[in-house]
Amino acid sequence: MKGTAASVGRVFGRIVAGHDRVDILVNNAGISHVGTIERTTEADFDRLYAVNVKGVFLCARAAVPIMIAQGGGVILNMASITSLVGVPERFAYSMTKGAVLTMTMSIAIDYVKQNIRCNCICPARIHTPFVDDFVARHYAGRERETMATLAAYQPIGRMGTPEEVAHLALYLCSDEAGFVTGQAYPIDGGVLVA
Repeated sequence: MKGTAASVGRVFGRIVAGHDRVDILVNNAGISHVGTIERTTEADFDRLYAVNVKGVFLCARAAVPIMIAQGGGVILNMASITSLVGVPERFAYSMTKGAVLTMTMSIAIDYVKQNIRCNCICPARIHTPFVDDFVARHYAGRERETMATLAAYQPIGRMGTPEEVAHLALYLCSDEAGFVTGQAYPIDGGVLVA
């Protein structure tokens, strides 16, 4: 979510007005960028920061007081495998997802006594329409080869599915994960063990 603290606050105010509670916040908005530090402009950097970092900050900052007042809640942030390992030509994206990872840990430790749990998921490549569009735009005429390369990055030999990520998210937001907070969960097809 891109915006100001005031605009995000208004959204959360409407949610509470209509539903009285915010039990779960999933910070899933994010944008990507391909490039080394030399190929990342200041505008690129600012654009990624505004969505991937500031958006998570603003939404969590709006949700936490509501969750404290109601006796607890769950925040789940979408980080990335790039927050745990280096990936070529993903400088700005990796920086933002590293920030999401450390925000997760900070929120978890600061609010554990208020019964707020905060975790993040760190996916490797997940096959979504975003990936299809990205490959079509940047690798025209080489789509099949590029998709094979993207799949081969994971030792398991394929990209993950949105449903696989959703199952992990459901668990982390459920009462079954009541003893889990401050954790980064890779869902990576073996990237970290390769």
